[in-house]
Amino acid sequence: MRKYLQINLTDRSVETKKLDGEAIARGGRYLIAKTLLEDGVANTDPLSSENPLIFSAGPFAGTNFSNANRLSVGCKSPLTGGIKEANTGGTFAFALGQLEVAGFTLHGAASDWVVIRILKDGPVAFEPAGDIVGKGNIDAARALHERFGDKVSIALCGPVGEWLGLVAGISFSDVENRPSRIAARGGVGAVMGMKKVKAVVVDRHKMPPFHDRKKLMTSVREYGTRISESVPIQNMAKFGTATVGDFTNKIGGLPVHNFSTGQLVNTDDDVFELGGDHIHARNSERGGDTTHACMPGCMIKCSNVYVDGDGEEMVSPLEYETLGLLGSNCGLTDPDHVARLNAVCNDLGVDTIEIGGTLGALMDAGHAEFGDVEFLGQALDDIAQGNERGRLLAQGAAGVGEHFGIERVPVIKKQTISAYDPRVIEVTGISMMYTAQGADHTAGNLPAAECDGKTTEELTKESLHMQVMCAAVDSLGLCVFGRSVTNEHPEMIINAVNAAFDAGLDMEFFEELGRETIRMEKSFNTAAGFNEEDDELPEFFYSEPLAPSGKTARHRSADVNRVIREALG
Repeated sequence: MRKYLQINLTDRSVETKKLDGEAIARGGRYLIAKTLLEDGVANTDPLSSENPLIFSAGPFAGTNFSNANRLSVGCKSPLTGGIKEANTGGTFAFALGQLEVAGFTLHGAASDWVVIRILKDGPVAFEPAGDIVGKGNIDAARALHERFGDKVSIALCGPVGEWLGLVAGISFSDVENRPSRIAARGGVGAVMGMKKVKAVVVDRHKMPPFHDRKKLMTSVREYGTRISESVPIQNMAKFGTATVGDFTNKIGGLPVHNFSTGQLVNTDDDVFELGGDHIHARNSERGGDTTHACMPGCMIKCSNVYVDGDGEEMVSPLEYETLGLLGSNCGLTDPDHVARLNAVCNDLGVDTIEIGGTLGALMDAGHAEFGDVEFLGQALDDIAQGNERGRLLAQGAAGVGEHFGIERVPVIKKQTISAYDPRVIEVTGISMMYTAQGADHTAGNLPAAECDGKTTEELTKESLHMQVMCAAVDSLGLCVFGRSVTNEHPEMIINAVNAAFDAGLDMEFFEELGRETIRMEKSFNTAAGFNEEDDELPEFFYSEPLAPSGKTARHRSADVNRVIREALG
Protein backbone atom coordinates (compact mmCIF):
# COMPACT_ATOMS: atom_id res chain seq x y z
CA MET A 1 0.00 0.00 0.00
CA ARG A 2 1.09 3.56 -0.70
CA LYS A 3 -0.44 6.94 0.08
CA TYR A 4 -0.98 9.82 -2.34
CA LEU A 5 -1.38 13.32 -0.92
CA GLN A 6 -3.55 16.09 -2.37
CA ILE A 7 -2.19 19.28 -0.80
CA ASN A 8 -4.31 22.42 -1.12
CA LEU A 9 -2.08 25.43 -0.56
CA THR A 10 -4.94 27.91 -0.50
CA ASP A 11 -6.62 26.53 2.61
CA ARG A 12 -3.81 24.23 3.81
CA SER A 13 -5.97 21.13 3.69
CA VAL A 14 -4.57 17.69 2.87
CA GLU A 15 -6.47 14.72 1.48
CA THR A 16 -4.90 11.26 1.53
CA LYS A 17 -5.75 8.53 -0.96
CA LYS A 18 -4.63 4.93 -0.51
CA LEU A 19 -3.16 3.13 -3.52
CA ASP A 20 -2.81 -0.60 -4.01
CA GLY A 21 -1.50 -2.99 -6.64
CA GLU A 22 -1.52 -1.71 -10.21
CA ALA A 23 -2.33 1.87 -9.16
CA ILE A 24 1.09 2.12 -7.49
CA ALA A 25 2.80 1.05 -10.72
CA ARG A 26 0.94 3.68 -12.74
CA GLY A 27 2.97 6.55 -11.36
CA GLY A 28 5.50 9.06 -12.64
CA ARG A 29 4.98 10.28 -16.16
CA TYR A 30 1.80 8.22 -16.66
CA LEU A 31 0.17 9.71 -13.56
CA ILE A 32 1.11 13.23 -14.64
CA ALA A 33 -0.45 12.79 -18.08
CA LYS A 34 -3.60 11.15 -16.69
CA THR A 35 -4.07 13.78 -13.99
CA LEU A 36 -3.53 16.80 -16.20
CA LEU A 37 -5.78 15.41 -18.93
CA GLU A 38 -8.59 14.45 -16.56
CA ASP A 39 -8.37 17.73 -14.64
CA GLY A 40 -8.96 19.65 -17.88
CA VAL A 41 -6.10 22.13 -17.46
CA ALA A 42 -4.97 22.14 -21.11
CA ASN A 43 -6.28 25.68 -21.59
CA THR A 44 -5.35 26.93 -18.13
CA ASP A 45 -2.79 29.70 -17.71
CA PRO A 46 0.27 27.71 -16.59
CA LEU A 47 1.30 30.48 -14.22
CA SER A 48 -2.05 30.58 -12.49
CA SER A 49 -3.05 28.79 -9.30
CA GLU A 50 -5.25 26.46 -11.38
CA ASN A 51 -2.18 24.63 -12.71
CA PRO A 52 -1.43 21.64 -10.44
CA LEU A 53 2.18 20.70 -9.70
CA ILE A 54 2.67 16.94 -9.41
CA PHE A 55 5.51 15.04 -7.69
CA SER A 56 5.36 11.29 -8.37
CA ALA A 57 7.73 8.48 -7.40
CA GLY A 58 7.88 4.95 -8.76
CA PRO A 59 6.82 1.70 -7.08
CA PHE A 60 10.34 0.81 -5.89
CA ALA A 61 11.11 4.18 -4.31
CA GLY A 62 12.60 3.81 -0.86
CA THR A 63 14.53 0.62 -1.70
CA ASN A 64 18.06 -0.12 -2.89
CA PHE A 65 16.74 -1.25 -6.29
CA SER A 66 19.40 0.06 -8.69
CA ASN A 67 18.30 3.12 -10.73
CA ALA A 68 14.73 2.89 -9.35
CA ASN A 69 14.55 6.05 -7.23
CA ARG A 70 13.87 8.62 -9.94
CA LEU A 71 11.20 11.29 -9.47
CA SER A 72 8.79 12.79 -12.00
CA VAL A 73 7.62 16.39 -11.65
CA GLY A 74 4.80 17.56 -13.90
CA CYS A 75 2.43 20.37 -14.80
CA LYS A 76 1.32 22.40 -17.77
CA SER A 77 4.58 23.98 -18.90
CA PRO A 78 4.84 27.78 -18.82
CA LEU A 79 7.72 27.48 -21.30
CA THR A 80 6.04 25.37 -24.00
CA GLY A 81 2.36 25.76 -23.19
CA GLY A 82 2.04 21.98 -23.38
CA ILE A 83 2.41 19.07 -21.01
CA LYS A 84 5.62 18.65 -19.08
CA GLU A 85 7.25 15.87 -17.09
CA ALA A 86 10.67 16.83 -15.73
CA ASN A 87 12.72 13.94 -14.35
CA THR A 88 15.35 13.94 -11.64
CA GLY A 89 17.52 11.76 -9.45
CA GLY A 90 18.53 12.57 -5.90
CA THR A 91 17.07 11.34 -2.62
CA PHE A 92 13.58 12.84 -2.74
CA ALA A 93 11.75 9.88 -4.28
CA PHE A 94 13.74 7.61 -1.99
CA ALA A 95 12.52 9.56 1.05
CA LEU A 96 8.91 9.57 -0.15
CA GLY A 97 9.03 5.81 -0.67
CA GLN A 98 10.41 5.26 2.82
CA LEU A 99 7.33 7.03 4.19
CA GLU A 100 5.09 4.89 1.93
CA VAL A 101 4.12 8.02 -0.01
CA ALA A 102 3.72 7.52 -3.77
CA GLY A 103 3.63 11.25 -4.42
CA PHE A 104 1.66 14.43 -3.97
CA THR A 105 0.00 17.20 -5.92
CA LEU A 106 0.18 20.88 -5.00
CA HIS A 107 -3.12 22.65 -5.72
CA GLY A 108 -3.86 26.35 -5.58
CA ALA A 109 -1.30 28.81 -4.22
CA ALA A 110 -0.14 29.93 -0.80
CA SER A 111 -0.76 33.49 0.32
CA ASP A 112 2.86 33.79 1.52
CA TRP A 113 6.03 31.79 1.04
CA VAL A 114 5.88 28.42 2.74
CA VAL A 115 7.95 25.33 3.52
CA ILE A 116 5.96 22.10 3.37
CA ARG A 117 7.05 19.26 5.65
CA ILE A 118 6.12 15.63 5.05
CA LEU A 119 6.83 13.92 8.36
CA LYS A 120 7.40 10.27 9.23
CA ASP A 121 5.22 10.44 12.32
CA GLY A 122 2.73 13.22 11.81
CA PRO A 123 0.51 15.17 9.45
CA VAL A 124 1.78 17.42 6.66
CA ALA A 125 3.00 20.65 8.20
CA PHE A 126 3.27 24.17 6.79
CA GLU A 127 6.06 26.38 8.07
CA PRO A 128 7.20 29.93 7.22
CA ALA A 129 9.87 30.33 4.55
CA GLY A 130 10.68 34.02 4.91
CA ASP A 131 14.23 33.43 6.12
CA ILE A 132 15.27 31.57 2.96
CA VAL A 133 13.34 33.45 0.27
CA GLY A 134 15.78 35.08 -2.14
CA LYS A 135 18.65 32.79 -1.18
CA GLY A 136 20.53 30.65 -3.68
CA ASN A 137 20.05 26.92 -3.45
CA ILE A 138 23.25 26.25 -1.52
CA ASP A 139 22.48 28.73 1.25
CA ALA A 140 18.79 27.80 1.34
CA ALA A 141 19.58 24.08 1.66
CA ARG A 142 22.14 24.78 4.40
CA ALA A 143 19.58 26.79 6.36
CA LEU A 144 16.94 24.07 6.00
CA HIS A 145 19.33 21.38 7.19
CA GLU A 146 20.24 23.54 10.18
CA ARG A 147 16.52 23.77 10.97
CA PHE A 148 15.46 20.17 10.26
CA GLY A 149 18.66 18.11 10.48
CA ASP A 150 20.47 16.02 7.90
CA LYS A 151 18.06 13.07 7.75
CA VAL A 152 15.72 14.83 5.33
CA SER A 153 15.47 15.29 1.59
CA ILE A 154 14.66 18.69 0.10
CA ALA A 155 12.93 20.01 -3.01
CA LEU A 156 13.81 23.66 -3.62
CA CYS A 157 12.44 26.50 -5.66
CA GLY A 158 15.51 28.56 -6.54
CA PRO A 159 15.66 32.36 -6.73
CA VAL A 160 14.84 32.43 -10.46
CA GLY A 161 11.75 30.32 -9.87
CA GLU A 162 10.67 32.80 -7.19
CA TRP A 163 10.21 35.49 -9.83
CA LEU A 164 8.79 33.06 -12.41
CA GLY A 165 11.73 32.78 -14.78
CA LEU A 166 10.88 30.14 -17.38
CA VAL A 167 14.36 28.57 -17.27
CA ALA A 168 13.78 27.64 -13.62
CA GLY A 169 13.72 24.02 -12.55
CA ILE A 170 13.22 22.43 -9.13
CA SER A 171 16.35 21.31 -7.25
CA PHE A 172 16.63 18.20 -5.10
CA SER A 173 19.09 16.82 -2.56
CA ASP A 174 21.75 14.41 -3.78
CA VAL A 175 23.15 11.64 -1.58
CA GLU A 176 25.47 14.14 0.21
CA ASN A 177 22.65 16.71 0.58
CA ARG A 178 23.83 18.99 -2.21
CA PRO A 179 20.81 20.67 -3.84
CA SER A 180 22.22 19.69 -7.21
CA ARG A 181 19.82 17.22 -8.83
CA ILE A 182 17.39 19.28 -10.90
CA ALA A 183 14.06 18.55 -12.56
CA ALA A 184 15.19 21.18 -14.96
CA ARG A 185 13.11 21.42 -18.09
CA GLY A 186 9.92 23.20 -19.04
CA GLY A 187 9.78 25.88 -16.35
CA VAL A 188 8.47 23.65 -13.54
CA GLY A 189 10.37 25.85 -11.06
CA ALA A 190 8.34 28.86 -12.16
CA VAL A 191 5.14 26.96 -11.32
CA MET A 192 6.51 26.16 -7.86
CA GLY A 193 7.38 29.84 -7.46
CA MET A 194 3.90 30.90 -8.55
CA LYS A 195 2.51 28.69 -5.78
CA LYS A 196 4.90 30.36 -3.27
CA VAL A 197 6.32 27.04 -2.15
CA LYS A 198 9.99 27.65 -1.39
CA ALA A 199 10.73 24.09 -0.32
CA VAL A 200 9.28 20.69 0.43
CA VAL A 201 11.16 18.80 3.16
CA VAL A 202 10.61 15.05 3.51
CA ASP A 203 11.82 12.92 6.41
CA ARG A 204 13.99 9.91 5.59
CA HIS A 205 13.02 6.77 7.45
CA LYS A 206 13.43 3.10 6.58
CA MET A 207 12.65 0.68 3.78
CA PRO A 208 8.86 0.37 3.44
CA PRO A 209 7.01 -2.95 3.71
CA PHE A 210 6.15 -5.05 0.65
CA HIS A 211 3.81 -7.94 -0.13
CA ASP A 212 6.60 -10.48 -0.73
CA ARG A 213 9.82 -8.80 0.35
CA LYS A 214 11.92 -11.94 -0.15
CA LYS A 215 10.86 -12.37 -3.76
CA LEU A 216 11.29 -8.63 -4.42
CA MET A 217 14.83 -8.68 -3.03
CA THR A 218 15.62 -11.63 -5.31
CA SER A 219 14.52 -9.49 -8.28
CA VAL A 220 16.60 -6.59 -6.98
CA ARG A 221 19.72 -8.76 -6.84
CA GLU A 222 19.07 -10.29 -10.27
CA TYR A 223 18.62 -6.85 -11.80
CA GLY A 224 21.81 -5.64 -10.12
CA THR A 225 23.76 -8.59 -11.52
CA ARG A 226 22.60 -7.83 -15.05
CA ILE A 227 23.44 -4.15 -14.58
CA SER A 228 26.98 -4.95 -13.48
CA GLU A 229 27.48 -7.30 -16.45
CA SER A 230 26.20 -4.90 -19.14
CA VAL A 231 29.08 -3.59 -21.29
CA PRO A 232 27.35 -0.29 -22.26
CA ILE A 233 26.63 0.38 -18.60
CA GLN A 234 30.20 -0.46 -17.61
CA ASN A 235 31.42 2.20 -20.04
CA MET A 236 28.92 4.75 -18.71
CA ALA A 237 29.94 3.91 -15.15
CA LYS A 238 33.64 4.53 -15.88
CA PHE A 239 33.45 7.67 -17.98
CA GLY A 240 30.06 9.13 -17.03
CA THR A 241 27.57 10.80 -19.34
CA ALA A 242 30.38 12.91 -20.82
CA THR A 243 31.41 9.82 -22.80
CA VAL A 244 28.42 10.56 -25.04
CA GLY A 245 30.29 13.69 -26.15
CA ASP A 246 33.22 11.65 -27.42
CA PHE A 247 30.75 9.83 -29.66
CA THR A 248 28.68 12.79 -30.88
CA ASN A 249 31.80 14.81 -31.64
CA LYS A 250 33.29 11.89 -33.58
CA ILE A 251 30.21 11.38 -35.77
CA GLY A 252 29.60 15.12 -36.22
CA GLY A 253 26.37 15.39 -34.24
CA LEU A 254 27.58 17.61 -31.37
CA PRO A 255 25.96 21.07 -31.02
CA VAL A 256 28.72 23.57 -31.81
CA HIS A 257 28.32 27.34 -32.24
CA ASN A 258 24.53 27.32 -32.08
CA PHE A 259 24.18 24.11 -34.09
CA SER A 260 26.18 25.57 -37.00
CA THR A 261 28.66 22.67 -37.13
CA GLY A 262 28.64 19.19 -35.63
CA GLN A 263 32.24 18.72 -34.54
CA LEU A 264 34.25 20.82 -32.10
CA VAL A 265 37.63 19.23 -32.88
CA ASN A 266 38.95 16.55 -35.19
CA THR A 267 40.37 14.10 -32.69
CA ASP A 268 42.91 12.90 -35.24
CA ASP A 269 44.58 16.29 -34.83
CA ASP A 270 43.51 17.60 -31.41
CA VAL A 271 42.17 16.60 -27.99
CA PHE A 272 38.44 16.82 -27.35
CA GLU A 273 38.52 18.18 -23.82
CA LEU A 274 34.74 18.18 -23.27
CA GLY A 275 34.47 14.39 -23.63
CA GLY A 276 34.43 11.60 -21.09
CA ASP A 277 37.97 10.37 -21.80
CA HIS A 278 39.60 13.73 -21.08
CA ILE A 279 37.34 14.72 -18.18
CA HIS A 280 37.80 11.34 -16.49
CA ALA A 281 41.60 11.60 -16.79
CA ARG A 282 41.73 15.24 -15.63
CA ASN A 283 39.35 14.70 -12.72
CA SER A 284 41.17 11.53 -11.62
CA GLU A 285 44.54 13.30 -11.66
CA ARG A 286 43.12 16.15 -9.56
CA GLY A 287 41.54 13.78 -7.02
CA GLY A 288 37.91 14.24 -8.01
CA ASP A 289 35.19 11.63 -7.76
CA THR A 290 34.71 10.10 -11.21
CA THR A 291 31.93 7.71 -10.17
CA HIS A 292 29.09 9.17 -8.18
CA ALA A 293 25.52 7.95 -7.71
CA CYS A 294 22.79 10.51 -8.25
CA MET A 295 20.37 8.48 -6.13
CA PRO A 296 20.50 5.85 -3.39
CA GLY A 297 21.06 2.29 -4.54
CA CYS A 298 22.26 3.08 -8.04
CA MET A 299 25.01 0.77 -9.27
CA ILE A 300 25.76 2.70 -12.46
CA LYS A 301 27.14 5.80 -10.73
CA CYS A 302 27.44 7.75 -13.98
CA SER A 303 27.62 11.12 -12.23
CA ASN A 304 30.75 12.81 -10.86
CA VAL A 305 32.17 15.40 -8.50
CA TYR A 306 34.40 17.62 -10.63
CA VAL A 307 37.30 19.43 -8.93
CA ASP A 308 39.77 22.17 -9.83
CA GLY A 309 43.55 21.98 -9.99
CA ASP A 310 43.77 22.30 -6.20
CA GLY A 311 41.36 19.42 -5.65
CA GLU A 312 38.54 21.74 -4.56
CA GLU A 313 35.04 20.88 -5.69
CA MET A 314 33.83 22.99 -8.60
CA VAL A 315 30.52 21.31 -9.38
CA SER A 316 28.59 18.11 -9.06
CA PRO A 317 27.60 16.90 -11.53
CA LEU A 318 29.33 17.93 -14.76
CA GLU A 319 27.42 16.03 -17.43
CA TYR A 320 26.98 15.71 -21.16
CA GLU A 321 23.95 17.90 -21.83
CA THR A 322 25.59 20.83 -20.02
CA LEU A 323 28.92 20.23 -21.73
CA GLY A 324 27.09 20.24 -25.06
CA LEU A 325 24.68 23.17 -24.76
CA LEU A 326 26.47 25.46 -22.31
CA GLY A 327 29.87 24.28 -23.56
CA SER A 328 30.50 23.52 -27.24
CA ASN A 329 27.27 25.17 -28.36
CA CYS A 330 28.55 28.44 -26.88
CA GLY A 331 32.08 27.93 -28.20
CA LEU A 332 33.71 26.76 -24.96
CA THR A 333 36.44 24.15 -25.14
CA ASP A 334 37.68 23.85 -21.54
CA PRO A 335 35.56 21.82 -19.07
CA ASP A 336 36.72 24.07 -16.22
CA HIS A 337 34.91 27.01 -17.84
CA VAL A 338 31.75 24.95 -18.23
CA ALA A 339 32.01 23.68 -14.64
CA ARG A 340 32.14 27.21 -13.20
CA LEU A 341 29.06 28.25 -15.18
CA ASN A 342 27.35 24.97 -14.28
CA ALA A 343 27.90 25.66 -10.56
CA VAL A 344 26.20 29.06 -10.88
CA CYS A 345 23.27 27.46 -12.72
CA ASN A 346 22.91 24.84 -9.98
CA ASP A 347 22.81 27.52 -7.29
CA LEU A 348 20.14 29.39 -9.27
CA GLY A 349 18.24 26.15 -10.00
CA VAL A 350 18.05 26.71 -13.77
CA ASP A 351 18.10 24.49 -16.85
CA THR A 352 21.58 24.44 -18.37
CA ILE A 353 20.20 23.17 -21.70
CA GLU A 354 17.80 26.10 -22.02
CA ILE A 355 20.42 28.58 -20.81
CA GLY A 356 22.96 27.23 -23.31
CA GLY A 357 20.46 27.35 -26.16
CA THR A 358 19.52 30.92 -25.28
CA LEU A 359 23.06 32.27 -25.00
CA GLY A 360 24.29 30.32 -28.03
CA ALA A 361 21.57 31.92 -30.16
CA LEU A 362 22.55 35.36 -28.86
CA MET A 363 26.21 34.73 -29.69
CA ASP A 364 25.28 33.54 -33.16
CA ALA A 365 23.27 36.75 -33.66
CA GLY A 366 26.33 38.87 -32.90
CA HIS A 367 25.77 39.77 -29.24
CA ALA A 368 29.15 38.22 -28.38
CA GLU A 369 31.85 36.05 -29.89
CA PHE A 370 31.61 32.31 -29.41
CA GLY A 371 33.82 31.28 -26.52
CA ASP A 372 33.38 34.58 -24.64
CA VAL A 373 33.33 33.31 -21.06
CA GLU A 374 32.86 36.81 -19.65
CA PHE A 375 29.68 37.29 -21.69
CA LEU A 376 28.30 34.00 -20.42
CA GLY A 377 29.21 34.79 -16.82
CA GLN A 378 27.63 38.25 -17.01
CA ALA A 379 24.45 36.77 -18.46
CA LEU A 380 24.16 34.40 -15.49
CA ASP A 381 24.94 37.28 -13.11
CA ASP A 382 22.08 39.28 -14.64
CA ILE A 383 19.75 36.31 -14.19
CA ALA A 384 20.92 35.94 -10.59
CA GLN A 385 20.22 39.62 -9.93
CA GLY A 386 16.84 39.43 -11.63
CA ASN A 387 17.45 42.72 -13.39
CA GLU A 388 15.71 43.70 -16.63
CA ARG A 389 18.21 41.88 -18.86
CA GLY A 390 18.25 38.86 -16.57
CA ARG A 391 14.49 38.53 -16.58
CA LEU A 392 14.50 38.67 -20.37
CA LEU A 393 17.18 35.97 -20.64
CA ALA A 394 15.25 33.80 -18.18
CA GLN A 395 12.37 33.52 -20.64
CA GLY A 396 14.40 30.97 -22.62
CA ALA A 397 15.64 30.69 -26.18
CA ALA A 398 12.29 31.07 -27.94
CA GLY A 399 11.33 34.17 -25.97
CA VAL A 400 14.75 35.79 -26.35
CA GLY A 401 14.85 34.89 -30.04
CA GLU A 402 11.48 36.51 -30.61
CA HIS A 403 12.52 39.63 -28.67
CA PHE A 404 15.66 40.19 -30.74
CA GLY A 405 14.31 38.85 -34.04
CA ILE A 406 16.87 36.02 -34.17
CA GLU A 407 16.30 33.57 -37.03
CA ARG A 408 18.44 30.60 -35.93
CA VAL A 409 16.84 29.53 -32.68
CA PRO A 410 17.16 25.77 -31.96
CA VAL A 411 13.79 25.02 -30.34
CA ILE A 412 10.82 22.71 -30.83
CA LYS A 413 7.60 23.78 -29.13
CA LYS A 414 9.62 26.67 -27.64
CA GLN A 415 12.03 24.33 -25.79
CA THR A 416 15.73 24.13 -26.65
CA ILE A 417 16.88 21.06 -28.56
CA SER A 418 19.08 18.76 -26.50
CA ALA A 419 22.71 18.02 -27.39
CA TYR A 420 22.04 15.84 -30.44
CA ASP A 421 21.98 17.47 -33.85
CA PRO A 422 18.91 16.01 -35.62
CA ARG A 423 20.60 16.18 -39.03
CA VAL A 424 22.98 13.41 -37.99
CA ILE A 425 21.37 11.78 -34.94
CA GLU A 426 18.08 11.27 -36.69
CA VAL A 427 16.13 8.87 -34.47
CA THR A 428 16.64 11.11 -31.45
CA GLY A 429 15.72 14.07 -33.65
CA ILE A 430 12.41 12.41 -34.56
CA SER A 431 11.73 11.74 -30.87
CA MET A 432 12.34 15.40 -30.04
CA MET A 433 10.04 16.42 -32.89
CA TYR A 434 7.11 14.21 -31.97
CA THR A 435 7.08 14.14 -28.17
CA ALA A 436 4.53 16.35 -26.48
CA GLN A 437 7.25 17.30 -23.99
CA GLY A 438 8.98 19.74 -26.37
CA ALA A 439 12.51 19.05 -27.59
CA ASP A 440 13.48 16.51 -24.94
CA HIS A 441 16.01 13.75 -25.61
CA THR A 442 14.88 11.76 -22.57
CA ALA A 443 11.59 11.05 -24.35
CA GLY A 444 13.33 8.66 -26.76
CA ASN A 445 17.08 8.89 -27.21
CA LEU A 446 18.91 6.54 -29.60
CA PRO A 447 22.11 8.37 -30.57
CA ALA A 448 23.98 5.38 -31.99
CA ALA A 449 21.21 4.21 -34.33
CA GLU A 450 22.36 3.61 -37.90
CA CYS A 451 20.33 6.03 -40.01
CA ASP A 452 21.94 6.17 -43.45
CA GLY A 453 19.84 4.57 -46.15
CA LYS A 454 16.74 4.24 -43.96
CA THR A 455 13.39 5.89 -44.68
CA THR A 456 11.42 8.25 -42.49
CA GLU A 457 9.00 5.40 -41.78
CA GLU A 458 11.76 3.02 -40.66
CA LEU A 459 13.44 5.57 -38.39
CA THR A 460 10.15 6.81 -36.98
CA LYS A 461 9.24 3.26 -35.94
CA GLU A 462 12.61 2.96 -34.17
CA SER A 463 11.95 6.29 -32.46
CA LEU A 464 8.45 5.24 -31.40
CA HIS A 465 9.72 2.02 -29.86
CA MET A 466 12.24 3.96 -27.80
CA GLN A 467 9.64 6.59 -26.88
CA VAL A 468 7.35 3.84 -25.58
CA MET A 469 10.15 2.29 -23.54
CA CYS A 470 11.18 5.64 -22.08
CA ALA A 471 7.61 6.56 -21.17
CA ALA A 472 7.21 3.25 -19.33
CA VAL A 473 10.52 3.68 -17.52
CA ASP A 474 9.63 7.24 -16.49
CA SER A 475 6.27 6.02 -15.19
CA LEU A 476 7.93 3.35 -13.05
CA GLY A 477 10.53 5.65 -11.50
CA LEU A 478 13.43 4.00 -13.30
CA CYS A 479 16.50 5.58 -14.89
CA VAL A 480 16.79 5.43 -18.68
CA PHE A 481 20.49 4.59 -18.38
CA GLY A 482 19.56 1.08 -17.29
CA ARG A 483 17.82 0.44 -20.60
CA SER A 484 20.28 -2.20 -21.83
CA VAL A 485 18.79 -4.32 -19.03
CA THR A 486 15.32 -2.83 -18.47
CA ASN A 487 14.23 -2.63 -22.11
CA GLU A 488 15.55 -6.11 -22.89
CA HIS A 489 14.04 -7.74 -19.80
CA PRO A 490 10.83 -5.88 -18.89
CA GLU A 491 9.50 -9.10 -17.38
CA MET A 492 11.97 -8.57 -14.51
CA ILE A 493 10.30 -5.28 -13.68
CA ILE A 494 6.78 -6.70 -13.95
CA ASN A 495 7.68 -9.64 -11.71
CA ALA A 496 9.19 -7.25 -9.18
CA VAL A 497 6.04 -5.08 -9.11
CA ASN A 498 3.87 -8.16 -8.65
CA ALA A 499 6.06 -9.37 -5.80
CA ALA A 500 6.09 -5.96 -4.14
CA PHE A 501 2.39 -5.15 -4.34
CA ASP A 502 0.54 -8.33 -5.40
CA ALA A 503 -0.45 -6.37 -8.50
CA GLY A 504 -1.23 -9.24 -10.89
CA LEU A 505 0.25 -7.47 -13.91
CA ASP A 506 0.72 -9.38 -17.17
CA MET A 507 3.82 -9.18 -19.35
CA GLU A 508 2.17 -6.72 -21.77
CA PHE A 509 1.82 -4.12 -19.03
CA PHE A 510 5.23 -2.51 -19.52
CA GLU A 511 4.82 -1.60 -23.18
CA GLU A 512 1.15 -0.70 -22.88
CA LEU A 513 1.97 1.66 -19.98
CA GLY A 514 4.34 3.54 -22.27
CA ARG A 515 1.87 3.63 -25.15
CA GLU A 516 -0.96 4.92 -22.97
CA THR A 517 1.29 7.65 -21.58
CA ILE A 518 2.26 8.88 -25.04
CA ARG A 519 -1.37 8.87 -26.24
CA MET A 520 -2.51 10.92 -23.23
CA GLU A 521 0.34 13.43 -23.57
CA LYS A 522 -0.49 13.97 -27.22
CA SER A 523 -4.19 14.34 -26.37
CA PHE A 524 -3.35 17.00 -23.79
CA ASN A 525 -1.27 19.00 -26.26
CA THR A 526 -3.99 18.73 -28.91
CA ALA A 527 -6.50 20.12 -26.41
CA ALA A 528 -3.99 22.90 -25.64
CA GLY A 529 -3.96 23.90 -29.33
CA PHE A 530 -0.87 22.12 -30.70
CA ASN A 531 -0.87 20.60 -34.18
CA GLU A 532 1.52 18.79 -36.53
CA GLU A 533 3.24 22.03 -37.53
CA ASP A 534 4.44 22.46 -33.96
CA ASP A 535 6.43 19.22 -34.33
CA GLU A 536 8.57 20.59 -37.17
CA LEU A 537 12.26 21.31 -36.74
CA PRO A 538 13.42 24.93 -37.13
CA GLU A 539 13.88 25.61 -40.83
CA PHE A 540 17.65 26.06 -40.71
CA PHE A 541 18.07 22.36 -39.93
CA TYR A 542 16.49 21.60 -43.32
CA SER A 543 18.33 24.27 -45.33
CA GLU A 544 21.85 24.31 -43.80
CA PRO A 545 24.19 21.34 -44.43
CA LEU A 546 26.00 20.36 -41.25
CA ALA A 547 29.79 20.02 -41.36
CA PRO A 548 31.59 17.69 -41.52
CA SER A 549 28.89 15.29 -42.79
CA GLY A 550 27.14 17.74 -45.10
CA LYS A 551 23.76 16.38 -43.98
CA THR A 552 20.50 18.28 -43.74
CA ALA A 553 17.33 17.28 -41.91
CA ARG A 554 15.05 15.12 -44.06
CA HIS A 555 12.09 14.20 -41.85
CA ARG A 556 8.93 16.32 -41.84
CA SER A 557 6.40 16.42 -39.03
CA ALA A 558 3.45 15.36 -41.19
CA ASP A 559 5.22 12.15 -42.22
CA VAL A 560 6.42 11.41 -38.68
CA ASN A 561 2.93 11.92 -37.25
CA ARG A 562 1.34 9.71 -39.92
CA VAL A 563 3.65 6.80 -39.13
CA ILE A 564 3.13 7.10 -35.37
CA ARG A 565 -0.66 7.46 -35.67
CA GLU A 566 -0.79 4.25 -37.67
CA ALA A 567 1.52 2.45 -35.23
CA LEU A 568 -0.26 3.60 -32.06
CA GLY A 569 -3.75 3.03 -33.49
